[in-house]
Amino acid sequence: MIPFQHGGNIVAFAKHCHCMPEEVIDLSSNINFVKPHLATDFNTVDITPYPNDEALQHAIASHYGVSYDEAALFNGASAAIYALMGYLRHHTTDSVVLYDPLYSEYERASNMFGFEIIHINRYKDLDAPLPKGALVVFVNPATPDGKTYDLELLLTKWVENECRILIDESFLEFIQMPSVSNHIKNYQHLWILKSMTKFFGAAGVRVGTLLSNSRNIAALASTLPPWRLSAFDAAYIRAALSDTGFVRRSHRANAESKAALSALLDSSPLVAHRYEGEANFILAKLHIPASKLQEALVPYRTLVRDCGNFDGLDGYHLRIAVKEIETYAGLREVLRA
Repeated sequence: MIPFQHGGNIVAFAKHCHCMPEEVIDLSSNINFVKPHLATDFNTVDITPYPNDEALQHAIASHYGVSYDEAALFNGASAAIYALMGYLRHHTTDSVVLYDPLYSEYERASNMFGFEIIHINRYKDLDAPLPKGALVVFVNPATPDGKTYDLELLLTKWVENECRILIDESFLEFIQMPSVSNHIKNYQHLWILKSMTKFFGAAGVRVGTLLSNSRNIAALASTLPPWRLSAFDAAYIRAALSDTGFVRRSHRANAESKAALSALLDSSPLVAHRYEGEANFILAKLHIPASKLQEALVPYRTLVRDCGNFDGLDGYHLRIAVKEIETYAGLREVLRA
C-alpha cells in the first residue's frame, strides 16, 4: 500500500487508482464536508498591497473568546506547531512529552528541533509521571480516535510539574465541549492550537491560530516573519466566520452522517472494534490489515486512513472521516465481505 501518511493525498492515490483526482472519494482527511456560505466576491480582494492580518486577527480572537493580543496567526496549524516548538526548544525546555497516539507532525517537529522525546500511551498510562519543566503535547479531541478528555486534573498535574503545555483543539469545534482557553490568564505556560480550516472545510486555505497570554504571544511573534497569510486566506476565513448559521448546519449534518457510518462499521464482520469518539471521524480495529481493506477500496476510488504509523496503534487500525452518506457506497460493499 502507498503510505498516504496524513490522509488527503488525493493526487498520489488517484495515480494508484488510474483515475483523476476529482474522481477520488476522500474518507481519509478529517475536513468538514459542510461548507460555509460565503458572501465575499473574491475577485474584489485587493492583492496589490502586502497583506494586513489585523482585521482577521480581531475576528478570530472574538470567535474564540480571547483578546486580540492573545492570538497569533499562522499559515496553517502545522506551521504553528513548528514555530512554537522551535521557539520553546530554544527558550525554555529540552524535553517533550507526547501523549500517543497523536498527529505525527509533533514527533517530526520534536526530532527536528532536538527535543528529548518521552512517549506516554494515553490509553494505558494517562497518569504516568513526567519530568519537571517538559513541554507537554495533548490533542483534545484526540486523533485518530476522536476521544475527548476532561483536562482539569491533568492540567493541575502539569502545572505542578512546571510544564509548558500545548493543547491541540483542532477538532473541538465539531463537538459541544468548552475550550481550556479560559486558563491562559491563569497559567503563563499554556498554549492552545486551533486549526481554522478543519471545521470550515478548507484544507487548501492555510490558517492556524495559537492562543496564549499576551506576553507569550508577543515573545513568539518577535521571532516570526511578517506576512504569514495571503490576502485570499484571510478573506476566506473572515467570510466563513460571517456565516452565522454554519455551526448549527454543520453539527446537524455531521451527526446524521456519523450515525450512518457508525452503523455501517458495527454491522461489518471485518470490524473487530469501533472506538467511541466525538469528533468528525471514527477509528476502528479490523480483523484484517487496514492495507488490505484499502486495496479492496481501490476499484471504488475510495481513500481511507491506515493508522499503522500512529504510535500505540498497529496496521489493523483504520480511520474513516465523516462525509456525505452517499460517499460510503464503496466502503459499504467492501465491509460486507
